[in-house]
Amino acid sequence: MAVEKAPAAVPTAGRWAARAGTDVLIRKVDGHLAAVRTGLAEPELELAERLAQVLRELVVSTARASAADRGRVRAAVHYFVLRRESRGRLLSVRSLTAAQRVVNRVVLDLGRPDLLVEARWDCRPGSPPR
Repeated sequence: MAVEKAPAAVPTAGRWAARAGTDVLIRKVDGHLAAVRTGLAEPELELAERLAQVLRELVVSTARASAADRGRVRAAVHYFVLRRESRGRLLSVRSLTAAQRVVNRVVLDLGRPDLLVEARWDCRPGSPPR
């Protein structure tokens, strides 16, 4: 009598798509961070690295979340990586503090206050850094 083997677990299209989307967003964050590293001073670099860290965490933690939550995280990633080049005084460069506000809003919307991003200059004297 022959014993039938159970079919091997094959990743579904949904799982593959979620992983591919996650990988793309993390690569965008990492690529942007690598691009801005050379031009930032220490406090701004710390803020950019913290924003990148939080965005990576959000991307991974919402990979199987609702489409609305994934959309919020995707929008925050795109806001962080979007670079506007300055042309004299006509077009301003998007600041890291603006990205910080967007990321913090998404963090709070998702119920993750543990991931709030504070810049070093935002901290009160005597308060521990985040």
